[in-house]
Order: sequence, then structure tokens, then C-alpha cells
Amino acid sequence: MAARSIASLSLGFGLVSIPVRLYSATESSATIHFNLLAKDGARVKQQYISEKDQSVVPRAEMVKGYEFEKDRYVIFQPEELKALENNASHLIDIVSFIPVAAVDPIYFDKAYFLAPDKRGGKPYNLLKAAMLESGRCALARWAWKGKQYVVQVRAHADGLVLQQLLYADEVRSLEDLDIEQSTPSAAELKLALQLIEQISADSYEPTEYEDEEKKRILAAIDAKIAGQEVVAMEHPEDRAGGEVIDLTEMLRASLSRAAKGGEAKRPAGAKRAASKTAAPRVRAAGGASKK
Repeated sequence: MAARSIASLSLGFGLVSIPVRLYSATESSATIHFNLLAKDGARVKQQYISEKDQSVVPRAEMVKGYEFEKDRYVIFQPEELKALENNASHLIDIVSFIPVAAVDPIYFDKAYFLAPDKRGGKPYNLLKAAMLESGRCALARWAWKGKQYVVQVRAHADGLVLQQLLYADEVRSLEDLDIEQSTPSAAELKLALQLIEQISADSYEPTEYEDEEKKRILAAIDAKIAGQEVVAMEHPEDRAGGEVIDLTEMLRASLSRAAKGGEAKRPAGAKRAASKTAAPRVRAAGGASKK
């Protein structure tokens, strides 16, 4: 199925205006949803209640308003709300070019794809080639759905990615956590560096990873459909919280296990064989536990 664009915009590059189309870069369909039901299994329905007389308000009778004083609202009609959105600028205005790695990923928000619109192919590809050659990305301002964003536009071989960025006041600081600081010994640091080297990879390959937690939950759902009862599993890491450990010995054991297991170059979390994937323990209703 062909991708559908969200909006038609312009990407401002100096005095050049590049017509582009905006596409969502991510999907949220992978989430497992559980429905709210009554105890007899019937679906429940959400209702909105008027605070004034406790009556049920049908969705068709709802309007949107802005609270400008306590319990005082100015009401907006649907066409007025649409006008507010349509009156926003359709320009993604580039303000500077910075090194690609200059933006800390903690500021990354939602990502979009940009594709050239009619008569935009040549300037679009020129901007892409220039950013790839320079090793820089663009910082721009963009107004979208009632908010102005600072965005990063970065180039890939296949096209341009627009990344919404969070503002400074939207990101918490690690300093607020008052983290205890300590200096590792030379021996500990050497072992840690050896372990990093053993399980290092040169790149991130998204296709090598899959959502094993989702697979585990789906397996439990299948078991429940088959009449079995889902039973919580014990996890060894849950019991280790209060133990005093010798960090040097743990690092040495980690190095030894990685070498013996032949997993030195496999990133943690990469695809595993199905037989190694932890499955929930289930038991048939009224029967003994099964593993």
C-alpha cells in the first residue's frame, strides 16, 4: 500500500523554497491492547458526564472551548478551529546548519520523512547532496498543530528526515537525580573495556532485533485462549538487588562466559533462536503446571 502524505509544506533553504510532502516515519500498530470489560465479559462504553447536572453528553453535542478564567470558557466552532490550524505557516524555515552529531538524541521527538513535491526534485536532491557532503544537518523552525517546533532535517542516501526536537524545558536533567559519583579502579576499568570490546559491533542493524516481550505476551494470550492459566515466572535478577558483589569477579565471569558461549560479537538483545526465548509458564485450568 502506497504511503499517504500528511501535509504539503515548503522547505526554506536560503532564498530557495523547496516544495515537499510530509510522511509519518513510524508506526504504532505493534502495541498489544487489552480491552476493558465488565466481569461478565461484556464490553464497556465510555461516557462523558456534565459537571453541571450529571447528564450524559453525546459526542455530537460537544464543543471545544478555552478556559481564560476559572470556570469561564470561550467556545470555538469547528470551522474556527480548522481556520486556526490552516492559518499556521506551511514553511519549514532553516535557520542554521550544524554537525550531524551536535544534537543529543535525548532531545529527539517524533520523526517524519520529507519527499519532494511537484517541481521540487532538483533543489531537494541538491540540499540532500550538500548536507551529505558537508556532514551537517539543518536546524529549522516549523509550526504544526498549534505549536512551533525546532526541528532537525538530516540527510540519508534515500532522502530527508525531519526530526521534531524537544525544548530545553521539556527535558529533565540528570543533575536533578543527585547521582552518587565514584572513580573505578584501574583493574575494574581495564576489565570493563575488555568486555566492551568483546561485545562491540560496528553498526546498528534494526532488522537484527525483534520485540521478544511482545512474543512472550502473545504466547501467553494463546495459552489463555487454549484454557491454560498464566503463572508469573521467577527472574534471577529480581533476587540480586540486595546482594553484595565483587565487581572485578563479576567482570571476569562476564568475559569468560562471552568467550565460551561464542557470543562475543553478538549485540545483547539481537535475534535469538526460538528455543532460547523465555516463554511464560502456563498451566491448564485445574491441572498441574507446565513448562
